[in-house]
Amino acid sequence: MIPEADTPAPASAPARPAYRDPNVLRWLGAYTTSVTGDIVYFLALTWAVTQESGPAQAGAVLAAGAVPRAVLMLAGGVVADRFGPRRVVIGSDLVRCVVILAAATVALLIGTELWLLVALAVVFGSVDALFMPAVGALPPRIAATDQLARVQGLRLLSVRLSNTVGPPLAAVALSVSGSPGAFGVAGALFVVSLVLLLAVRVRPLPSQDVPGAAGGSDESDAPDAPAAPDATTSREEFRDGLRYLRANGRVSSLVVVIGLGEMCFSGPVGTGLVLLADERDWGTATAGWILSAFSIGGAVASLLLSVLRRVPRAGLTMSCALLLTAALVVATGNAPTAGLSIGLGALLGTASGAAMVVSNALLQKETDPRYLGRVTSVMTLCTLGLSPLLYPLVGLVAAGWGIGAFFAGCGAICLLAAGTGLLVRSVRTATLTV
Repeated sequence: MIPEADTPAPASAPARPAYRDPNVLRWLGAYTTSVTGDIVYFLALTWAVTQESGPAQAGAVLAAGAVPRAVLMLAGGVVADRFGPRRVVIGSDLVRCVVILAAATVALLIGTELWLLVALAVVFGSVDALFMPAVGALPPRIAATDQLARVQGLRLLSVRLSNTVGPPLAAVALSVSGSPGAFGVAGALFVVSLVLLLAVRVRPLPSQDVPGAAGGSDESDAPDAPAAPDATTSREEFRDGLRYLRANGRVSSLVVVIGLGEMCFSGPVGTGLVLLADERDWGTATAGWILSAFSIGGAVASLLLSVLRRVPRAGLTMSCALLLTAALVVATGNAPTAGLSIGLGALLGTASGAAMVVSNALLQKETDPRYLGRVTSVMTLCTLGLSPLLYPLVGLVAAGWGIGAFFAGCGAICLLAAGTGLLVRSVRTATLTV
């Protein structure tokens, strides 16, 4: 196993902004190449299944990968906390490298057989259940608490960049060398990510870094730290994580806020924007412009929060950004003209991006690092794990009541997130120094 603390960051290193910290930038580069590799892989897999068995099978194969990811997500949080996020991220990235490059080789030799694609989807989804909680638990181990908002801003900026670069890169690879070549490109990106992750240094856990429960900062209200790995079972550690969430009202409320606030933006809203352009006869080009405007708006919010020195009244700022997001998502889905919808899409990306950055930074600041993998797994399950359940609703609601009704429903979910942030005093008064 890779030692978790074999390359600790010097405790006496002078503080510097996250965007100038080489250690953070190495992590950011690894994260960017990994997300880009994910996008290339998913597009290559979808294309390969469609070419091999038709579009009807594509959904079934993607679901074969999504199910183990959702089922194993909570267990992945336990593994990240038990063995350390750096070790788990490196291990899961290594497995992804081997699996995807092996699949590319087999596909090149015998073709993209359906059994191969199903097996690839299942293995990849299972490894993702380990990777996602671990990568979410890394920032507090590589950056100071007062830099977490900047780190989250950089992370969201990297996601927007990957969403911009990934699809054309996959398209070029597919057009030049087909699915085996595209799988090979994804594998090469994971190799780059792995090399960068090996150079990332982590800081040892503090002896006392336990945030208070239910809205305070009193350490006596927090549960005890989990016992050493050899003294507890994984099931006990999982239950310990749930007890920690129940005991800490601020952290559990932030998980609810993030889960509700990001659920619609993990994919369903993008699908809704495409259906919106189709319903209004605006054409596919307009759908692309709306999605691009949304991504640009999110990138602007991320960039601003990456360089700001402080986020005033972070809890209230997050809740107000979610209120604005709720209004904008409804307005975007009911815009009478394409131009207005594009402009609203840009504002929607900015508001939702700001809420995402601040809420994730608050969650990482308030959570005891020893529980962050388990907390991140619960939050990820609420967003990426459960959001696919909304995909069937997009088409059903659009067919029955029009796509504007779907966007109204997304607005109501965001309103619930904002209401939770405003009504829970410990969240509303949360602070975040940058």
